[in-house]
Amino acid sequence: MSIKRILWIVLFLSFSSFSASELPASVQLAKRYQAELPVSFYHISEKYDGVRAIWDGKQLKTRGGNIIYAPRWFTNRLPERWLDGELWAGYNNFAYVSSLVRRRVPNNENWRQITYMVFDAPNIEQPFSQRYQTYSDLIDKIKQHHVKAVIQHRFETQSELERFFNKVIHNGGEGVMLHLSSAKHSQGRSGNLLKYKPYQDAEAKVIAHLPGKGRYKGKTGALLVQTDSGIEFKIGSGLSDNERAHPPKIGTIVTFRHQGFTKYGKPRFAVFIRPKTTF
Repeated sequence: MSIKRILWIVLFLSFSSFSASELPASVQLAKRYQAELPVSFYHISEKYDGVRAIWDGKQLKTRGGNIIYAPRWFTNRLPERWLDGELWAGYNNFAYVSSLVRRRVPNNENWRQITYMVFDAPNIEQPFSQRYQTYSDLIDKIKQHHVKAVIQHRFETQSELERFFNKVIHNGGEGVMLHLSSAKHSQGRSGNLLKYKPYQDAEAKVIAHLPGKGRYKGKTGALLVQTDSGIEFKIGSGLSDNERAHPPKIGTIVTFRHQGFTKYGKPRFAVFIRPKTTF
């Protein structure tokens, strides 16, 4: 049998376990919520600040397609179909999860602190309302304490959404997600999936380390950064003592949060979050 024929057989078998409606689609990304449609049009859930993880029926992967080397016990009961979710270790533990995801040899004890929070079962023919039922049923069936279905809420009024949003923020959450109930899964950034947060996130490149004063003498007092549009500004808030001693290298892209812009186009109240993840 020729090599070419063998490759065609392998390619066929790799897709034959999925129906046409379940063929892998590109990851769906969220846009910012701006209340363009009534709240009642959406399924609404808490936004978990973890590492995005796609289960392709056989392997966990990052949204960029890199393999996540989870312990076998973590994934051996997951269904043979696509799921989308977040690897989460509780509030304010993104760095912990990120460090685990980067390791090729998993540590069992560390992974026992991780929960796979599933929020979608990608399918190009089903609206989200059906996909929610699908992933809820699948996760209920496997009965694994470290795999949970993200609960979706339905609200009729903006005030109900605001109460839920405020409760999430009060509990330490990052914000909420809104899935358009009638929308089918689509690739790339889509208005069918919206994020609602109390601040805006953005990215900029580190171009200098500014010296600290007082308690930060001998360390980095602030990062001088530059946006893609050429705007330069300082980020001093949000840096831990360790990050001030070992700041992101010049040229690193960092994520920061802010509360709008000044009349000069500079972000207001910029706060450092983390170096941009590259996986």
